[in-house]
Amino acid sequence: MIKPFSTDSDFLADVEASRANQSELHIWWLGQSGFLIQWQGRHLLFDPYLSDSLTRKYAATDKPHVRMTERVIAPEKLNFIDVVTSSHNHTDHLDAETLRPLLATNTGLKLIIPEANRQFVAERLQIDSSSPIGLDAGQSVAVGEFVFHAVAAAHETIDRDEAGRCRYLGYVVECGPWTIYHSGDTVLYDGMVETLKRWRIDVALLPINGRAPERRVAGNLSSTEAAQLGRDIGAGVVIPCHYDMFEFNTADPAEFAKAAMELRQHYSVLKGGERWNAMKFG
Repeated sequence: MIKPFSTDSDFLADVEASRANQSELHIWWLGQSGFLIQWQGRHLLFDPYLSDSLTRKYAATDKPHVRMTERVIAPEKLNFIDVVTSSHNHTDHLDAETLRPLLATNTGLKLIIPEANRQFVAERLQIDSSSPIGLDAGQSVAVGEFVFHAVAAAHETIDRDEAGRCRYLGYVVECGPWTIYHSGDTVLYDGMVETLKRWRIDVALLPINGRAPERRVAGNLSSTEAAQLGRDIGAGVVIPCHYDMFEFNTADPAEFAKAAMELRQHYSVLKGGERWNAMKFG
């Protein structure tokens, strides 16, 4: 099994030490599509999956979810989180065994979800249906230091509920001078680049596991598509994700790195629990 760059007490010590550098943006990859964002001592979690719920669920099926990388941190140890997102209802993006401990440990925690998924989220997490903050594509909300702008995601299509609201979202988040795009699970779709170019995106967090019918799961951007999307939207840096979690549904980040270099797109490939940080100039 792959050993993360940092886990448990070492990971928490790195997060704590980084709080002293409040002029810098800090991002840790937690595996799959999960990221921890730290800005001026405040903390945002994108789509965390910090359990083995899917491995247990599919253990006796013809689609086992064999974990590839050890867990970075137990969710109940993250007692400093201000806001957490779910981009859609798939368990690796809406995991009760991750989110319920987080909600219990962080009493003031705000949960951002697609409005179309409100009832499903409430039932899975066993929470009051009025407590999450729901967004649809084109809507925005400020939560402390973070301003969220919801954009459509296509996993594999732009799926809407009976009211026309998107079931799959990406989030563009502004924090201070920084703008981060977390795509959720998505493929390319018409108008995507034009929508995202409304912002000057510093960091794009994009899946690279692509599409393969034999997996029998909805697909994502491939390595080449993720690098090209980063280039097309003018992203300062692309950090790839959604690989090295399950054996049946992964990708080689070296292929992404090669594609990014060919396009002269800045990128950073992280290990689980590894930090990326930068300071804004000008």
